[in-house]
Amino acid sequence: MFTYQDLIAVPDGKRGEFLLGAISQFQASDLWRTARDADAYYRHQNPTIMRAQKMVYNLMGQATPDVWKPNHKIASRFYYYFVTQEVSFLLGNGVLFSKLTDKDVALGKDFDTRVMKAATDALNAGVSYGFWNEDHLEVFPVYGGPYAPSFCPLDDEETGGLMAGIRFWQLNAKSPLRVTLYEPDGITDYIREDGDEIRILTPKHSYRRIREESEATGTEYREGGNPSVIPIVPLYNTGRQSELVGGRATIDAYDLMISGMVNNTDEGNLIYWVLKNANAMDEEDDAAFLAQLYRTHVAHANGDDGVGVEHETVEVPFEASKETLDQLRRRLFDDFMALDVKEIASGAATATQIRAAYEPLNEKASQFEGCVLDFLGGILALAGVDEMPTFRRDTIINQTEELTNILQAAQYLDADTVTEQICGVLGLVDRKDEIIAKRKAEEIERFENEEGEE
Repeated sequence: MFTYQDLIAVPDGKRGEFLLGAISQFQASDLWRTARDADAYYRHQNPTIMRAQKMVYNLMGQATPDVWKPNHKIASRFYYYFVTQEVSFLLGNGVLFSKLTDKDVALGKDFDTRVMKAATDALNAGVSYGFWNEDHLEVFPVYGGPYAPSFCPLDDEETGGLMAGIRFWQLNAKSPLRVTLYEPDGITDYIREDGDEIRILTPKHSYRRIREESEATGTEYREGGNPSVIPIVPLYNTGRQSELVGGRATIDAYDLMISGMVNNTDEGNLIYWVLKNANAMDEEDDAAFLAQLYRTHVAHANGDDGVGVEHETVEVPFEASKETLDQLRRRLFDDFMALDVKEIASGAATATQIRAAYEPLNEKASQFEGCVLDFLGGILALAGVDEMPTFRRDTIINQTEELTNILQAAQYLDADTVTEQICGVLGLVDRKDEIIAKRKAEEIERFENEEGEE
């Protein structure tokens, strides 16, 4: 793909053509294609199974689509489940700060939601980009969808760091192509309408704008300068690759297997027809015969001449297919290091068994947490927040066993710690301060009453 050095070497009058060429080359890259396919899997639209088509071959060896046999295409939701589980496990409780008192003011009201969006896009494509737009975070995915904005990075060929980027989108095939170029010294908007050349829509302007109000002119904005670095920060997935890499073949195998089972059942357990004493029939006659059967379910044969027809059935190996699907399912959970809730669905699962079931997901989330912290470090620096966040992960627990363990250790812990731990087990973390304060007030009142009686 093109780099930042390629951009700065282009004269200003030729930048529009350069941007179109960069977008075209980007859409042919492995990064773009992987992000596009991962987005399809995430949307429950397995592109492999959707393109699958049964074929038949004539006497000339030519392949043609088989329009007679069932062709159900069943796409599983495994990939969506795995990505959503990892993001929710790590970021479901939001980005937590110990010193920042008003996160909504400093970072925007929906900051937590946008960080989760950036994480999801990073898992899909291998990387996503966060743009700090003066007072809030915007997420730029590598592939946003068929008619949604996508982002083409222009990295420094010496350091590999992001130095510029191209955001482009087209609402539909008849709408104009919109392109925005982000550089260290400002933003330039371009547009290409149908049949026209690409042109500048808005000349380069700074990232920061200062709002001014006056009775004469109303609301106006003036240039407010640029940050010291481009305010776009990449969020990389672990290994800088998509979660789809390595797991796609297993997902496809599962979807194709279950689709084949349904197709075979719909077809009547693989019925085939035996035509006796009908050697004069050619391939076209056979096709016409089958078409008549599928249409009317009636077959005509002359028994006097020895011509007859009968069907044979091959039973679907259901048990073998079910075992294969079960094996593929277990392989998917192992490969994606995901939590299979069916393993701990029983209320008899011990706390140790639950922790063991969570361990692969916990380790995977810990790796990704480092990537998220690097990303947030860059965003918070742009926002002027001098604090690193933390995350709290929720897990399924055996409540009875956990409470028993806490109460057994209570004699070695102070009352506040015991209360905090019990609130965590009961899902009352947001009320722990209130509960501790109420308990202390009751203890004080009880002590005063006892003292008065004495």
